[in-house]
Amino acid sequence: MSALQLNIQTLAQSLVSLCIEKNITFGTAESCTGGLISASVTDVPGASAVFFGGVVSYDNSIKKGVLGVKEETLSAHGAVSEETAREMSYGARRVLGVDFAVSVTGIAGPGGGTKEKPVGLVYISIASSECAKVTKNLFSGNREDVRLQTVAKALTLLTEEIRKGQQ
Repeated sequence: MSALQLNIQTLAQSLVSLCIEKNITFGTAESCTGGLISASVTDVPGASAVFFGGVVSYDNSIKKGVLGVKEETLSAHGAVSEETAREMSYGARRVLGVDFAVSVTGIAGPGGGTKEKPVGLVYISIASSECAKVTKNLFSGNREDVRLQTVAKALTLLTEEIRKGQQ
């Protein structure tokens, strides 16, 4: 197991413990990570008390049909955009009935990148009842590296938002 995978394990355990302590529920909407965030969380014993589930919205039809991402958003900004990430996180909160939701959408590679949207570009959004905060990230390495870095960053950002006490 790599250092990054061990870090993800620690981050997931910390997140689950924090959510249990604060009685906060969460879920995911994942595109480029294909369920890796959910898998890292469900590896933690007791996660079922606070983790309600995740939507793997790899295709735009799922982003629209399940999560409620607007066609106009996808047409104007694309699947890999701040706007889509925001709508995905709001949709996951609504669909899963959770306090917080994290969404990720990006280009893991090796292909698919452009000058405007290079391989490694990932938007991560954390939605609460208050708002959704989106970060733009540019990760490096191969497909697996980008996906694992995305998982680690998503878990970190979600933990930080929950620690701030928003709900």
